[in-house]
Amino acid sequence: MSSTSEPAGTPEPAEAEPVECTWRAPGRVNLIGEHTDYNDGFCLPMAIPHGCTATVSPLAEPVLEVVSVQREGPVEIALDELAPGALSDDDEWAGYVAGVAWALRERGHEFAGLSITVDSDVPVGAGLSSSAALGCSVAAALNDHLGLGLDRPELVSVARQAENDFVGAPTGGMDQLASIFGERNRVLLCDMRTLDVEPVPFDLEAAGLTLLVIDTKAPHQLTDGLYGERRDACEQAARLLGVPALRDLGLEELSDAMDRLPDETLRKRARHVITENDRTLACADLLRTGQLRQIGPLLTASHASMRDDFEITVPEVDLAVEVLLAFGAFGARMTGGGFGGCVIGLMEPAQARAAALAVVAAYAGRDYVEPVSFTVTAVDGAHRLD
Repeated sequence: MSSTSEPAGTPEPAEAEPVECTWRAPGRVNLIGEHTDYNDGFCLPMAIPHGCTATVSPLAEPVLEVVSVQREGPVEIALDELAPGALSDDDEWAGYVAGVAWALRERGHEFAGLSITVDSDVPVGAGLSSSAALGCSVAAALNDHLGLGLDRPELVSVARQAENDFVGAPTGGMDQLASIFGERNRVLLCDMRTLDVEPVPFDLEAAGLTLLVIDTKAPHQLTDGLYGERRDACEQAARLLGVPALRDLGLEELSDAMDRLPDETLRKRARHVITENDRTLACADLLRTGQLRQIGPLLTASHASMRDDFEITVPEVDLAVEVLLAFGAFGARMTGGGFGGCVIGLMEPAQARAAALAVVAAYAGRDYVEPVSFTVTAVDGAHRLD
């Protein structure tokens, strides 16, 4: 695998008055490889058509003005007050934007007043990384507008720093890699230790397949402590096993690891990560040779592991998986951090509509909130809109 380090965009020639510029960055579906990112492991995300646009323009006042098309009223922060904790709870959403500006200043990039307008069509709380689309679009637009010349790995780092250190969400960086490096008809095999990215063929149309997404509408939150608990457990297991990260253990070492861990919860968390890394690499191997249908059992096994060992699914999610499999999905699983969010199913197009309707009926039978379904393909990552 190799990392890409060319500049993310060619800045406009310096002008007396900076010009407005707009960038779009996509959300993502993670095909497989869940909660492996912060364990230095492997994941296989793809950028999706849903995304966020960010438009940057200059302001005369020394403030950062954040405007969202989806929300009422702007949020303003004085540049000299730009720091973690500066926003009220009501304005918390703007932290993903302000955090990028803060991260750039932390790296020595100074700037005058700015207005940033964002417009997103990524479903919020669905586990499709609306936050990374937001942060990456802002990072790319600011890089271009200010003429910083940051390359794509640096943009990933800036957006990740904003989410981790300004917002306080302990995510592992996979979402930002997908949003910045995404490629059309490719999933990205991401090595989360080296941050190397390998595009792997995933042309659904050519294979006669579709990837159905069911937004279960079950709440999806990463900052409520449950995500952090899983991360802490993985780090504790790695320490007890004497390795830098769970990524350093393969299937051949799984049995010994289970014997050495003293706690059933730690055993379950470690087993998920070790087996999920193996499934992710096996999935990439199949896709390199065009065997898209054959990855189905790996997707389904991944869901079972998230349900039973990592314990991050909810009844709405499990029901959607069951229905998709009953309607002929080659494989189905939850995607994203868990505790709600979306389910994906690899299906033939003729089956997908019937399966989506069946999920709606099944939810109605249990008085769940009605889900929303759509299909996605792999698209390009962050790019400028002229």
